[in-house]
Amino acid sequence: MAQRVVVIGGGILGLAVAWELIRQGGNVTVLEKENSWAAHQTGHNSNVVHAGLYYKPGSAKARMSVAGNRSIVDFARANGVGVQVCGKLVVATTEAQLPALGVLAERAEANGVPAKLISREEAREYEPEVSCVKALRVESTGIIDFPGVCTALVKLLEDKGAELRLGTPALGIRPGHTGGVEVATGNEVLKADALVNCAGLQADRVAQLAGLTPSARIVPFRGEYYELRPERRHLVRGLIYPVPDPTLPFLGVHLTRMLDGSVHAGPNAVLALRREGYRWRDISPADIADVARFPGSWRLARKYAYPTGLEEVLRSLSKRRFAASLAQLVPAVTADDIVRAGSGVRAQALRPDGSLVDDFLIETAPHQVHVLNAPSPAATSALEIAKHVAASVA
Repeated sequence: MAQRVVVIGGGILGLAVAWELIRQGGNVTVLEKENSWAAHQTGHNSNVVHAGLYYKPGSAKARMSVAGNRSIVDFARANGVGVQVCGKLVVATTEAQLPALGVLAERAEANGVPAKLISREEAREYEPEVSCVKALRVESTGIIDFPGVCTALVKLLEDKGAELRLGTPALGIRPGHTGGVEVATGNEVLKADALVNCAGLQADRVAQLAGLTPSARIVPFRGEYYELRPERRHLVRGLIYPVPDPTLPFLGVHLTRMLDGSVHAGPNAVLALRREGYRWRDISPADIADVARFPGSWRLARKYAYPTGLEEVLRSLSKRRFAASLAQLVPAVTADDIVRAGSGVRAQALRPDGSLVDDFLIETAPHQVHVLNAPSPAATSALEIAKHVAASVA
């Protein structure tokens, strides 16, 4: 393993990679352009510990999320981070969804995920207000404080002597004169044996900065959340998910009881108008132009713009439509029961042919490792991805 490594990105993945490298005897510097850790994807997600249910058997997502489900829970418990393995229901609300629910149950079995099909009556023992004809009970799904995991990782890294730099963007990357890499931060040039790019929403741009032509580009999708009013939280005891439509790229809105007892609802999925744009008014002409120039964006739009994309935009703009989606799962939920609760932006890698990168995507170059696609379940899988990345550093 390289003696000195620069890790770009201070979300859960960058910090987990740094911790794994330190554990293997490395000398690590972490660069984060923001002034706080976990500022973007890690700090704006649903805090769900995924079971590994949805992913193609044998894929990196399937393997790493099943293993990561165990390792992230163990890490949280060992380091005093809030976590609860509460299980979840995936519910078929119509007879037409039963074949897809059956396929999901088969995939769970293939991936080694503890799950079983249950009747409507059994589902209501878990969630008395749920509407379904049948459900899949997934036991290993949990909820966790992912920013808290990052805080714990930062403490461990500091205790081991890692160099952690906030407010320090990487502005230039080039091969070192005597091998390795050099990373310019504005104030100085850091010399290292290797570079690991865990920059999330900026990962493709960091790869380009390092001289690579990545096989995929990041297209940002904003996911908006509501939450139930405190007096209506009793409608949801745990986690309730819809049966995902296999023709669509995202899971659909769902209901999640958080560690503090609040119940979050969402997210939807709309194109963000800035890489780190958490509101409609967050607009970057440069980022919009970047999306518009990429041929994969137009090919994706032709496939999903109507009716799927239009419906997502309408649901973003209409509280009533959002509530109606939730009412398919829990009929008692109305528009009066929900209030806005922030949003997150998903760094989705897209290929030039318009296809979404379905699995984790990690590309390498001499003395460089670039994590180019690590959306959900990357937070769940962070410690497992870190092991893979550390093994790739040379």
